[in-house]
This record gives sequence, C-alpha cells and structure tokens, in this order.
Amino acid sequence: MVGMATRKWTGAREWLLLGTVLGSVTPDLDNLAVAVATLTGGATEGLHRTVTHSLLFVEAAIIVFYVIGMVKKDARWKNLGYGLGLGILLHILVDMVLWFNGVYLLWPMGGEIGLWKEYPAGLAWLYDFNEQAAEFLFFGIFLWALGSWARKFGTDGEFLGKLRFWMWFEFALFAIFFVLLLLGKKFAIVSGGLYLVSILMVFFVTIRMRKTLEAA
Repeated sequence: MVGMATRKWTGAREWLLLGTVLGSVTPDLDNLAVAVATLTGGATEGLHRTVTHSLLFVEAAIIVFYVIGMVKKDARWKNLGYGLGLGILLHILVDMVLWFNGVYLLWPMGGEIGLWKEYPAGLAWLYDFNEQAAEFLFFGIFLWALGSWARKFGTDGEFLGKLRFWMWFEFALFAIFFVLLLLGKKFAIVSGGLYLVSILMVFFVTIRMRKTLEAA
C-alpha cells in the first residue's frame, strides 16, 4: 500500500511502480527461511529483518536489475530495479518506525536499529494484534485497492473474480484471528503458515496485475 502511494511521485516510467510495490513486499519473504529453519529444527536467529532489510540489499536489487537492463538493452529492467530498491527502502523505514523490533539496516556490519527497543506492557495487545491478525487485514485492503484501480482503468478484468476471492479470503482470516485474540487464543504457527501463503499470493498477484499498475 505504501508502494502504491508513490505513484504520484514516480512518474510514468514503465515497471517502476511495479518494482516499488513488489519491493515493499520483498523484504518479508525472508520469513520463508524462518519457516524452513523452524520445520527442520534449525536456528532462526539472524534470518528475519537482517539481509533483506539492509541497505546492502537495496543496492544489490538496483545493481542486479541495472545490469540486466544493460544486457537486454531494455530500460524497463532498470526501472524495475530502481522500483525494487525504493520499495525495499520504504519497507525498512516503515518497520523501523512502526514495528516493535528493529532492523539490521547496516547488515552485516551493524546492529539492530529501530525506535522501539521493547514494547510497553500496556501495548502487548497491539504486538499480538500485529503478529496474528493485522497482516491479513492489510493484505485484504491492498487487494481491494488493486481491484479498484483495475475497474477504474479497465485493466485485468478477466482476473477480478480471482482477486475478489483472495481479498475476501484475507478479510476472513483477519476476522477469524481477531476473534481468537479477543478470546485470548493465540495460534502463532497456524497464522504464520497462512501469512506465508498470503504474502506469496500477494507477490504473484501483483505481478499478474502489472497492467493495472502500469495504467495507474
């Protein structure tokens, strides 16, 4: 959603907004490594909010796609790289400001950076809400916004049915886990697994609806 908001400033460069939206999601794909480590009994420390939440990762994304653009002689790949770098950076900044845990911005050299070293006791409920339910709410809102753009610009009409299914699926997950939280029930493993399904779905839906993003 933060990536979508940049369209007023990124201009009409092809694949730039696509890259920005994808980049806004990309850093949290490191949760896949956390999931694999958890399932195999490995160590999870240092897997989340490190490599993919660093300035080095921002630079790498820009450089890799810049080189691809040069090889292919296609400026769109360079724009995609610039967008990815911007989106990743926006994600990092939002994490630093709004999340209770910091990020390893200067990985592999620096330590954790964030405004919150630990959450106050009175905000424990907010941490649980973010951890178990809020992600699904915002995934649903993002898909709703993407569908609104598609209807406005007359793009990706053949995919809107599937988009609505996934949107309501996300809102349903939010409602279920929010009610469970109100009842004092926590299902971190279940919500975590569904979160991985959701973030991968959002990533590929964004690519599938790139025409909508290009038309915005």
